[in-house]
Formats: sequence, C-alpha cells, structure tokens
Amino acid sequence: MRETPTWRIPFGIVSLFVLLMVYGVVIARYAPDIIGGWSGGAQAVVYTVLGLVWLLPLRRFLIWMETGSWSPPAPDTKKAD
Repeated sequence: MRETPTWRIPFGIVSLFVLLMVYGVVIARYAPDIIGGWSGGAQAVVYTVLGLVWLLPLRRFLIWMETGSWSPPAPDTKKAD
C-alpha cells in the first residue's frame, strides 16, 4: 500500500480530464459529418460505442496512477488466518 504522496495521481487526473475533453471535441466535431445521414438507431449505436470506448484503457491508466506500473500487481498468495 502506498504511504507517501505521488505526482502520478494529480497528473493522471488532470491528463484524464484533458484527454477526455479532447476526445469529446473530436467526436462532436467529426462524427456528425460522417454519420449525420444515417438513421437515428444507427447513430444511437455509434454514439453509444463512442461513449464507452474511452473506458477500454481506463483500467490500466488507473493502475499506473496508483502503482507506477501499467499492469496489475501480482495477487497476494498469502492466506489470512
């Protein structure tokens, strides 16, 4: 468990916010031009997928913020007695 403050957490929060803002602006700018003529149902599916796709790298990013490593730590093999 981390006992000292680390720069990764505030940096990660700010960079996550900035990257999500950039992603949202890019989607809002270019997606309507590409799918604007599609049916409402097809647009809803595309926007739902685009709204969820940013979650894919989030787990590893949060692990990095907490541990400094991009992969999760090995599970503890000790059993609590």
